[in-house]
Amino acid sequence: MASPCELLMATDNADIAQAMLDIAHKEAIRIEQKYSRFLSHNPLWQINNAQGAAIPIDTETLQLLTFAQQCYQLSDGDFDISAGPLMRLWRFDAGAKVPADADIMLAKEQVNFSAVKFDEQQITMPAQMNLDFGGIGKEYAVDKVAYLLAEKWPSISVLVNFGGDISCLVPKVGDPWQIGIENPDALDNAAALLSVHQGALATSGDTRRFIEVNGRRYGHIINPGTGYPVLDAPRSVTVLGPNCVTAGMLATMAMLQGKDAEIFLQQQSVNFKVFR
Repeated sequence: MASPCELLMATDNADIAQAMLDIAHKEAIRIEQKYSRFLSHNPLWQINNAQGAAIPIDTETLQLLTFAQQCYQLSDGDFDISAGPLMRLWRFDAGAKVPADADIMLAKEQVNFSAVKFDEQQITMPAQMNLDFGGIGKEYAVDKVAYLLAEKWPSISVLVNFGGDISCLVPKVGDPWQIGIENPDALDNAAALLSVHQGALATSGDTRRFIEVNGRRYGHIINPGTGYPVLDAPRSVTVLGPNCVTAGMLATMAMLQGKDAEIFLQQQSVNFKVFR
């Protein structure tokens, strides 16, 4: 998941705790192996290297594609998992540079989720297009792990935390879970503390993935319409929701609104924290 992952379990039974860890680890690895764009010859690699040919898909992939389509439609095209060409172009490692305008424009022409065609059996898309499940994959993994653990141990509260994307399906009896929201200006400190008995939350932001070039900060949230990082975006957005994928979708959509992030979230009638 390219981030610290942990489980907090409300149990003193070491055997149950170990069994929970084993299930969570196995499921997280399964999803990462299946949908990471950084791995070759997995199902996503086959889709991205089909060169315009139809590729069979399973029910799980269909569900993810359907959710991605909903995100695309609800965001008027801003939340687009076909932005793979832009994501490969923009690097946020030490010493990375701003891509050339011509390269950005060329990559932007290859981004258009409406050109992706899929049904229950297969997916087809233009030869140069690439999908990237990074915007929804970690949140999906959190929800899947939380569901598997709640199904097997319906009376034990577990907090699933993959890199700050969190879900707790079984309500915690007694004191709630205490969740700290990372301070963008001091990563070792919490900027806010949330008390949660049950629910999910997700955070989107540029706290850890950004570059500074000529005094200007470029965050990793790319606007597919311009090909550049979103202007005037918050440093981080945290959204509480019924599940992690919904919270993550709204957090990312808010980031894509730039200076209007708070207005967007107020319109969604959700609880949120924004730091600029």
